[in-house]
Amino acid sequence: MIGAGLASLAIAASAQSVALSGTMGQRALLIIDGQPKMLAVGERFANVRLVSIQGDQARIERDGAAATLRVGAAPVNLGGGTRELSTEVVIPVGPGGHFMSEGRINGRLVRFMVDTGATLIALSQVEADRIGLPWREGRQVLMQTANGTTPTHLITLSSVRLGDVELANLQAAVLPASMPYILLGNNVLGRFQMRRDSDVMRLQLR
Repeated sequence: MIGAGLASLAIAASAQSVALSGTMGQRALLIIDGQPKMLAVGERFANVRLVSIQGDQARIERDGAAATLRVGAAPVNLGGGTRELSTEVVIPVGPGGHFMSEGRINGRLVRFMVDTGATLIALSQVEADRIGLPWREGRQVLMQTANGTTPTHLITLSSVRLGDVELANLQAAVLPASMPYILLGNNVLGRFQMRRDSDVMRLQLR
């Protein structure tokens, strides 16, 4: 069954756009420069060849550049040549034993802290204002936090980027409390297989 969702890829110098809309057995529905095309593994269209399919992922290549697309993932950019973007994020341990990482929300640079106890990405109203998030338009709810019941605005983030991995349409909680970091909650961490390796945490995209 062809699933809903979209994962996009810009390939090589021509900036050709390729999107994975869904898979059906050993066939994938690709959107190539806006044109829908159903390809079987090994077939090629507009210089894009479908290499393999595994679950909701499809591996493609063009002119020596390769990438793995995933239904529902945010756009992945490949700059040409033979470089392939990593699907692993390595996060070093920081002060107090916390795992900290720079990343981006909607293209704006932020500082994340891994928090396996948080259900969602969580950030302060001040930080949301800094990076231009319209949090006041979000749905208002009451959430249980370490400080008790807190009025919260729920919003949807267009993109969240860690290393070479970019995810789309993730919910976040915007809180009135002061927070030095943005908490990276389980709605992001659940997309990865997590492994601690000495003083780093390795997140491998599922």
